[in-house]
Amino acid sequence: MRIAGVDDAGRGSVIGPLVIAGILIKKENLHQLVALGVKDSKLLSPHKREQLAEEIRKTVLQYHFVALSPSEIDVVVETGRKLRKLNHLEARTMAEVVAMLKPDIAYVDASDVLEERYGQHIRENVPFEVQIVSEHKADAKYPVVSAASIIAKVERDKAIQELQEKFGELGSGYMSDRKTVVFLEQWIRQFGTYPEFVRKSWKPAKRIQKNAGTKQTTLP
Repeated sequence: MRIAGVDDAGRGSVIGPLVIAGILIKKENLHQLVALGVKDSKLLSPHKREQLAEEIRKTVLQYHFVALSPSEIDVVVETGRKLRKLNHLEARTMAEVVAMLKPDIAYVDASDVLEERYGQHIRENVPFEVQIVSEHKADAKYPVVSAASIIAKVERDKAIQELQEKFGELGSGYMSDRKTVVFLEQWIRQFGTYPEFVRKSWKPAKRIQKNAGTKQTTLP
């Protein structure tokens, strides 16, 4: 039996992509992930995540990830209720990852408050029969999802690092990070509108722009 795990990274950030990743492994080899010491990516240091991601790629049959851009997220958020639309976007993207991996059963970290509803949305978008186990905190319960969460977080970290190298210190991309807030405030004061790597539909981003009281200008 072929088992997949799917998880996301960057759902709540205001800067950078939302990355959804999945891994595929034979059921009899799940113990190898346990032996590696995989766990929820949020509990690991960046260096440890990178080390484990390299080992995970060597261990699994296949892995796949999709990076959803801020503009893709903005489109769905601006056309409906934020959480519902974002949940649907994530479910469709997780279905895309599952379809690529072609498992017999897929464990996913549920974004919807209703786990089964989220799993059903995924099943509806996979073009073949597959069992979906959709649960909250699946990344802490199932090593196969923990492994996927590590891949997702490492890929998102890479994207943020590339932005850092090009645009300077912008923090983690979350509003809880003061560096991110300062970056957004300074950018808006200088240019009046956000760059493409910022989720303009996010309320905190809108609030910063409103408070700045600036008019949109041409980006550099």
